[in-house]
Amino acid sequence: MKKLWGGRFTKSAEEWVDEFGASISFDQNLVEEDIQGSLAHVNMLGHCGILTIDEVKQIKNGLEKLLQRAKNNELTFSVQYEDIHLNIEKMLIEEIGPVGGKLHTGRSRNDQVATDMHLYLRKEVKEILGLIRDFQKVLIEKAEKHVETILPGYTHLQRAQPISFAHHLLAYFWMLQRDYERFFESIKRINISPLGAGALAGTTFPIDRSYTAQLLEFDGIYENSLDAVSDRDFILEFLSHASILMTHLSRFSEEIILWSSREFQFIELDDAFATGSSMMPQKKNPDMAELIRGKTGRVYGNLIGLFTVLKGLPLTYNKDLQEDKEGMFDTVTTIKGSLKIFTKMVETMTVHEEVMEKATKDDFSNATELADYLVTKGMPFREAHEVVGKLVLHCIQEGKYLLDLPLSTYKEASDLFAEDIYNVLQPRTVVARRNSAGGTGFEQVRKQLIKAKEIVDSRNEKE
Repeated sequence: MKKLWGGRFTKSAEEWVDEFGASISFDQNLVEEDIQGSLAHVNMLGHCGILTIDEVKQIKNGLEKLLQRAKNNELTFSVQYEDIHLNIEKMLIEEIGPVGGKLHTGRSRNDQVATDMHLYLRKEVKEILGLIRDFQKVLIEKAEKHVETILPGYTHLQRAQPISFAHHLLAYFWMLQRDYERFFESIKRINISPLGAGALAGTTFPIDRSYTAQLLEFDGIYENSLDAVSDRDFILEFLSHASILMTHLSRFSEEIILWSSREFQFIELDDAFATGSSMMPQKKNPDMAELIRGKTGRVYGNLIGLFTVLKGLPLTYNKDLQEDKEGMFDTVTTIKGSLKIFTKMVETMTVHEEVMEKATKDDFSNATELADYLVTKGMPFREAHEVVGKLVLHCIQEGKYLLDLPLSTYKEASDLFAEDIYNVLQPRTVVARRNSAGGTGFEQVRKQLIKAKEIVDSRNEKE
């Protein structure tokens, strides 16, 4: 079979070599973007007088038919034509005749594929922004219901201080807010047009790159043709932001897994987000959370993979750059799926408030409050720390908790202790009193919720 670029060659590669070199198995994901770019390009060719009005009309009609068939999943791609560009060009020529071959005037597959990926990522990042927003809304809704639900907060996975469950959930809201901002800000670097840069050096035809950029709703063009066809920073940036997002989801997954275990019993997942065991009938496994935690690794791998591809490439286009797409497609699929799963998983999970609160009473997470109490009475904190540490040791040796100790024991430790210590040590009091800005106090958590809702509401208006 004769290649569309085969004039220079006297023999064809064997079939298995063609299959190894072809990218159509994955870059067919760019079919709609490829046709959209071609429509803009042919409009520009007519606008600049490079093609006749009749030629432009024929090519546009053919491309629009192919676009409709693409949307209906009616196109059949062939590895013989290597990639999405040559497949579409071959189909266009079959549809409208030799005039279809004029579409490629003034462009190369190098600037064409770069344009496709810019269009693709722009569309997908905007969808990802919507999914992040949806998850944030669910976190707000869940947090509103649990401002005064208390549970142990942890450091080193050891119980540290009691906190509001809403406060814990809102920590992930703010992580996602940073994710949102990173993806949103990246659009200005994604939304640049490489179309018309040619293979690497531009073209002798009097094209108008700004015109095609305008038609495709890009903010501008690459100012350097070499940079235009070789730049993959925008994909690296996307993969980096995706990796950070998956880190946040993976951390939350780990907590969901722990909380739903028999040892914690803080929550129960809806059956739709858990599975059973083929052998053990009692099991309810948090498989979706585990999968998201596991899929984080593949997103990291996609980022490192592209870094490795790019690190030694001379300007401009090299076949290595064919390896920029599969990881990008996989990452888009992974983070969109993970966000959708997490949103519904958190929305439908049951919170065992009583179990959470009981856990704050059967520990020493109120010990810091005891030290702070002494400090307010005038004792230096370091001295208070030692006094409380000895009281905790005494409790451990006696099999008791701080609230179990008689006032006489407290008085032996320090004359500064009084009857009010028992109210101070109540977990609910401990949480309520932590009203420094950004703290877990119920008043501060409600202020957080107001800010969070303002952010999401203002974003809805902009979108």
